[in-house]
Amino acid sequence: MATPTNDGDIQQLNSFLRGEESAVETYDQAIEKLSDEPAIATELKQCRASHQMRVDLLKQEVTRLGGEPAPSSGAWGSFAKLVEGGAKAFGKKSALQALEQGEDHGRNDYERDLDDVSAPIRSFVQTKLVPEQHRTHDALSALKKRV
Repeated sequence: MATPTNDGDIQQLNSFLRGEESAVETYDQAIEKLSDEPAIATELKQCRASHQMRVDLLKQEVTRLGGEPAPSSGAWGSFAKLVEGGAKAFGKKSALQALEQGEDHGRNDYERDLDDVSAPIRSFVQTKLVPEQHRTHDALSALKKRV
């Protein structure tokens, strides 16, 4: 059972978790859309794997704190489906733009919400999640510029 001091941390970690699950779902859609572009799909799969790793880490941390991991991406997943659905109609540049917007959103969420968690959770986020978020953001930005 979560202690009162963990409740805020669990809630925030679950918010991050929903965002990461949404990223995985959006990458799945983009990988499917761009399956005829093997080089692009390979890079997208690497970014997706990073987001999936963050999903796993966040679930473990929520559980360690005594909480229940968010079961799905929730509203963010629905939003990602709408954004990516629109991108599917317009092609690969739009799909990559939608992914970059998602990466921007994820980066901004982590930066904005770090002050809302305890010091140990802040350290977890800063050392395990934020560097990966910057890595996938930079990789996607570079990919978008090449396409």
